[in-house]
Amino acid sequence: MASLTLHDQSGKKVGTYKVEPTDFAPHINKQLLHDAVVMYQANQRQGSAATKSRSDVSGSTKKMYRQKGTGNARAGSRRSGVRRGGGHIFAKRSRDFSYSLPRKALQLATRMAIATKIRDDEVVLVDELTFDAPKTSQMVGTLTALGCDSQKSVMVATESYDQNVYKSARNIRRVNVAPAAELNALSVLGADRLVLTKTAMDALKNVQPKPPRQRAARPPKEI
Repeated sequence: MASLTLHDQSGKKVGTYKVEPTDFAPHINKQLLHDAVVMYQANQRQGSAATKSRSDVSGSTKKMYRQKGTGNARAGSRRSGVRRGGGHIFAKRSRDFSYSLPRKALQLATRMAIATKIRDDEVVLVDELTFDAPKTSQMVGTLTALGCDSQKSVMVATESYDQNVYKSARNIRRVNVAPAAELNALSVLGADRLVLTKTAMDALKNVQPKPPRQRAARPPKEI
């Protein structure tokens, strides 16, 4: 069984932690990971882009000049899309891009994402992450000691919400903090390094996804 190095907040090795990618997912489905990431990204879209069609622009609908006898090409309303100041012919409309995948599929995608990080040796394990008060400099020092420099994006996961840890990291560029229960495929795969506390790893490892419910077999129809 593979093992991860367990560090303290100063970056020193204090032990090992036995874990395998298969503890989270028996296999990695790239298509499921792709679908989950695309869904989370689509749900983040504002969808507020909009332009005016010819019915939205101000102006008269009166025919600009008579149909024949002027020598000009025939023309109708000045709000036409072919004229300056007119509406867009194929105007953009505000829309909602959000959608959802099945809950169990998203849960499995999250576990596959964590398994991918373990397989690629991109998980940093720390025995505990605590601060007496919010202090950004202490968080920067801890991340630097753990090998997570400013050039890498970092996702820090604790067992539960820790206000001091969150406030210590919220002003650090490319560093995010979340409880282990709120991790998802996008937040895990979008970070170069996944920093987990030992209790957070235990919580993630011990959660076993429920198997899909089997439908009862129907009795054969009598003829």
